[in-house]
Amino acid sequence: MAEQYKVDLSEIEGTITKLNRVIKDMSTSATSCQGKTYLPQGALGTGFGEAEALFGAHEQMKERLYEIVAHLEDVLDDFGQKTKRTHDAFHDAEAQNYAAFNGK
Repeated sequence: MAEQYKVDLSEIEGTITKLNRVIKDMSTSATSCQGKTYLPQGALGTGFGEAEALFGAHEQMKERLYEIVAHLEDVLDDFGQKTKRTHDAFHDAEAQNYAAFNGK
């Protein structure tokens, strides 16, 4: 006898909802990386190389953090789209099986 399986579509829907929330929060993080880490030129002092080096390192780190957050957004969005397609495929298969067994 063949093994039976059942896909819990509500769990997949819950995953999609959670992913969408994370993606929304990530967009807030991306904005924060750019706007809430402001360090004005000269705030660490002027006339010595360490201040300039620290300011430059801050700018580089801010940009790198933005790139990381943007990459995570892309990965999560891709996963969310694939999860949605999987949900739709299982839903369609379930509907076809139901129709086949009920002669409709």
